[in-house]
Amino acid sequence: MPVLPRLNNYDDVYAQFRWRVAARYNIGVDVCDRWAAREPDRLAILHVHPDGREDAVSYGALRDTSNRLANALRAQGVKRGDRVAILLPQAPEVAASHIAIYKLGAVALPLATLFGIEALSYRLQNSGAAALITNAQGVARIAAIRNDVPALKLVLSIDGASDGALDFAATLARASSDFTAVDTESSDPAMMIFTSGTTGQPKGALHAHRVLIGHFPGIETHHDFFPQPGDRIWTPADWAWAGGLLDVLLPSLHYGVPVVARRFEKFDPEEAFALMARTQVRNTFIPPTALRMLRAAPNPQGRHDIRLRSIGSGGETLGAETYEWGKSAFGLTINEFYGQTECNLVLSACNALGVSKAGAIGKPVPGHTVAVIDRAGHPLKAGEIGQIAVQRPDPVMFLQYWGSPQATRDKFIGDWMTTGDQGVMDEEGYVSFIGRDDDVITSAGFRIGPGEIEDCLIRHPAVALAAVVGKPDALRTEIVKAFIVLKQGQAPSDALAADIQGFVKTRLSAHEYPREVAFIDDMPMTTTGKVIRRLLREKV
Repeated sequence: MPVLPRLNNYDDVYAQFRWRVAARYNIGVDVCDRWAAREPDRLAILHVHPDGREDAVSYGALRDTSNRLANALRAQGVKRGDRVAILLPQAPEVAASHIAIYKLGAVALPLATLFGIEALSYRLQNSGAAALITNAQGVARIAAIRNDVPALKLVLSIDGASDGALDFAATLARASSDFTAVDTESSDPAMMIFTSGTTGQPKGALHAHRVLIGHFPGIETHHDFFPQPGDRIWTPADWAWAGGLLDVLLPSLHYGVPVVARRFEKFDPEEAFALMARTQVRNTFIPPTALRMLRAAPNPQGRHDIRLRSIGSGGETLGAETYEWGKSAFGLTINEFYGQTECNLVLSACNALGVSKAGAIGKPVPGHTVAVIDRAGHPLKAGEIGQIAVQRPDPVMFLQYWGSPQATRDKFIGDWMTTGDQGVMDEEGYVSFIGRDDDVITSAGFRIGPGEIEDCLIRHPAVALAAVVGKPDALRTEIVKAFIVLKQGQAPSDALAADIQGFVKTRLSAHEYPREVAFIDDMPMTTTGKVIRRLLREKV
C-alpha cells in the first residue's frame, strides 16, 4: 500500500521512487469501495458531535450511502462532468458526497462553511454548479442568491426539506444501494477547488482523479512513513480546503486510517487538546495559526493524555519559534510542508528521514521536481532568491483554471508551474519561504520577507498574532508595518508598540524592525487560515 521505499536516507528514497499512475482510476472506488469489498466493518470515520456523542462509520456504510446518493443524483439529472457543490462542516455526509460524485463521474466542488453569500454566489456562478449538498444553514444562505445561480437545479439538505431543498435522508432512502461506478480515466476531471483569493478573485483549479495519487508520497513523508499500526488522524482544517480534503480525509481513507470528524464553530485550543486525547489521535495536520493558538494554552500534556506520533503543518510559514515549541510541547518535530491549491504537497520535511530544519519548508517530496527559478525560468544557484516552481508533468498538478485559459497559460514559464511565492534553496536542498511575490517588502535596497519578522513578533510576551506588510515610503520605497493582535489581558499603548519595535530590532536587524505598529482586534484571514495581506495593505 505505501508508495515510498522504506529506507532511512532521503536521497535514496527520492532516487528510487517511481510514480505508478494507472490509466483508469476513480477516487471514490479507491477510498471506499476497495475497502468495503474486503472489510465492510472497518472503521472509516469517527464522528464526534458537539454534545459528545460519537458515531462510528464503517467503509460498508460509506459505500451504501454514497451509492444511494450517486443513484439519487443521477435520477435528478446530474450527469458525468456536472459540478456538484458540497457546503457542509466536517461530517460523514461530506465523505459520502465526495465518494458519490467521483463514482458518478461528476466534479466535486467543496465550499467552506465560513463563506458568505457573495463568496458562495461567485463560486456557484463561476463553476456552473448543477447541484448542492448542504444543511439548513446553507439552504438559508442559498435562498438569498438562488436567482443568481440559474444552473443550480438541485439542493439537498441533511437537515430536511425546506426553501426548495429536498430532504437528503428521504431522497437517499428511495434510491438503490447498488451502483456501478463510471469507468473514469485517471486524467478525467474529479474536483474543482477555488484558490484562496489572497491577491485577487479566486480561480477554480480543476483537478483530475490522479490528484489523489499525487498526494501519496507527500502524505507518507510528513507523517513519518504513514501509515503505521494504530494510526488515527484529525485536522481542524475545513474539509473544503485542499489541506483538509487532500492532505487528510481522502488519503487517510485510501490508506484505511480512521479519520476523526468534529465540527468546530471556531477553533478552540482546549477543545482541540481534549478531542485529540479522547479519540486517541495519533496523526494530525494543524495549520501554523492554529498551532500558535495551541501554544497559548498552558501545560497541555500535563492535563491531557495526548499520544501523537506525527504532526504536519502547512498553508503558511511555521516559523522557528513554533517549530521549537512543538518539540517541547509534544516531544515531536513538526514536519512542515508546502504546496498550493494548483499543485499541493510538493515540499516537505520528514523527521524520520532526517529532513528537518527550523525555518525551512523542507525538501522536494519524492516524485516532484521543485526549483527556485528566475524570471526566465532558469533554476537559480543555492542562496539566490527567486520564485518557487514545480516542473510538469506531475500527477498532483491541476488541469486548468476553470474558464480561464489565459490565466492557465500565465501560470507557466515553459514547463515550470510558477507559484507566485518567493523562496531560496540552500546547498543541502532545503527550501525556505520568503513570501508571496507581492508580500516581499523592498526597503532601502533590502528585500524583506514577512515570515521572519512575524516569527519574531509572536515571541514577544504580549503578542498573540502578527502580520507585516510594506507601506509606501518616499525615502525607503517601503517601510515595514506590523499589525498586531494582542493576547488576552494586554492593552494597546504607544509604550507597548515601542517595546515591540525594540524587541524585533535587537533580535533581527535595524532594517527589518517594524517602523509602524498597529493594534487590531482580529486578523483578516482566508477560510484556510492564511492572512489576507492585501486587506492589511489597504489600511496602511
